[in-house]
Amino acid sequence: MIRAIRNLSAMGLAALLAACAQVQTTQSGLVGVNRTQTMSTLVSEAELNQQAEVEYRQILAQAKAKGALDTPAAQTQRVQAISRKLIAQVGVFRPDARNWAWEIHLLKSGEVNAWCMPGGKIAVYTGLLDKIQPTDAELAAVLGHEISHALREHAREQVSRQMAANVGLSILSAVTGNQAVADLGSSLTQVMFTLPNSRSNETEADRMGVELAARAGYDPRAAITLWQKMEQSGGGGQPEILSTHPSSQSRIADLAQASEIVLPLYQGKK
Repeated sequence: MIRAIRNLSAMGLAALLAACAQVQTTQSGLVGVNRTQTMSTLVSEAELNQQAEVEYRQILAQAKAKGALDTPAAQTQRVQAISRKLIAQVGVFRPDARNWAWEIHLLKSGEVNAWCMPGGKIAVYTGLLDKIQPTDAELAAVLGHEISHALREHAREQVSRQMAANVGLSILSAVTGNQAVADLGSSLTQVMFTLPNSRSNETEADRMGVELAARAGYDPRAAITLWQKMEQSGGGGQPEILSTHPSSQSRIADLAQASEIVLPLYQGKK
């Protein structure tokens, strides 16, 4: 049994390695984001962007049918204006992103949330504006962070990790015939791989986000007050955005350090 596991594991590992590539999706910028990323060649950037496009259209269509798309007009214009200033700066990290088919829409919803899909498909929820009441600089911090996730292709990186985990679990489950082992393995994989890498992804998006904001003319230090507001707004339950963007004192400290690095960029715009 042990030999069979080893043989199958070796075969699976060989197949997995053959389907992976070490890439650097962005330039490092002043904040120094230069981690080499492992991407599965089974899921290309183009394929993920295409899927994101399909899902984005569905979300917009549902919102439009409910009368919840790009309303109120004043909030929509504000979100789009700040987003465009940030998008104008993406070339510092990724020159090709200047040519992405960027879109920015406001969704009328009580959720405190915002996101940017692969390829530059942005959505901001009115709940973020109404409940957090961010300044323009704080809103730029949110948007810069979400845009940075897309620039870094963090979604594709997570898909690649999940594919790698599934290969290993399929091998183990096939040999042992034990579904409980597969379930335990899934939990272990999440702890061992998903959480640590998600933290690194969040740190990268934080650092890149404050640089985008500073270059666009927004005070990068607003990222600190923004996440503090997020944590303090949990009276009606945790804001949706914090379920995928956990905050902590170490995060605040890192944001403070990154903000100081790019502060001269902002001051030069004044």
